[in-house]
Amino acid sequence: MSGVQLRVLGSGDAFGSGGRFQTCLHLSAGEDSLLIDCGASSLIAMRQAGVDPSAVCWVLVSHLHGDHFGGIPFLVLDGQFRRRSRPLVVAGPPGLRARVEATMEALFPGSSRVERRFATELVELPERVASRVGPATVTPFAVVHPSGAPAYALRVELGGRVVTYSGDTEWTESLVEAVRGADLFVCEAYSFERPVRYHLDYGTVRDRRARLDCRRILLTHMGPDMLARRDEVELECAEDGLLVALPE
Repeated sequence: MSGVQLRVLGSGDAFGSGGRFQTCLHLSAGEDSLLIDCGASSLIAMRQAGVDPSAVCWVLVSHLHGDHFGGIPFLVLDGQFRRRSRPLVVAGPPGLRARVEATMEALFPGSSRVERRFATELVELPERVASRVGPATVTPFAVVHPSGAPAYALRVELGGRVVTYSGDTEWTESLVEAVRGADLFVCEAYSFERPVRYHLDYGTVRDRRARLDCRRILLTHMGPDMLARRDEVELECAEDGLLVALPE
């Protein structure tokens, strides 16, 4: 199947460095589409990019920090107020259900328990098991990024193409396996070369490029240090709104 595209809805870090939206990727193949991560600003990013939130039926979550899953309560509430009818499935690491429900209650008390017009399912994915989530096959790989629950890199197969997303992590050997044979690796590069615990820097990714067996790398989740030195970066960098067509 051809026509697989990745639209970067949000390429920023947790703090909106550079005026960017928090992490949110829209992966589509024909009529099939899903989100990879849904940071707190994602509903705004979707509307700005012309992506209908009510058409999003599947969301994959890498880990349980607000800039990666915090948009889910807003996505659910938007569906309620706009009379959404399509089911919504959110899949991510163990602990997903408790964290999403607790966040909904903190933001909008009672919102996790109300009756909705659409089914909402929270699915917890086991590590290194290929699971079917809507039109995609998703294989999570454990990475190094404490969030009160396991953190994953996500290998997503859709429409005959493979996209791997690092999530947030320091260098770990599981990334090598997660990207093997991928068409695209969307990889965190929070800083340029300065080590930041539990995060990747551009220098580390650059120096290990030969070990990353993928066709293309797209750097994302860039902080102030990385953004200030982009003219020195040899790998491709994400921008909010960037559309990537995956090769046939």
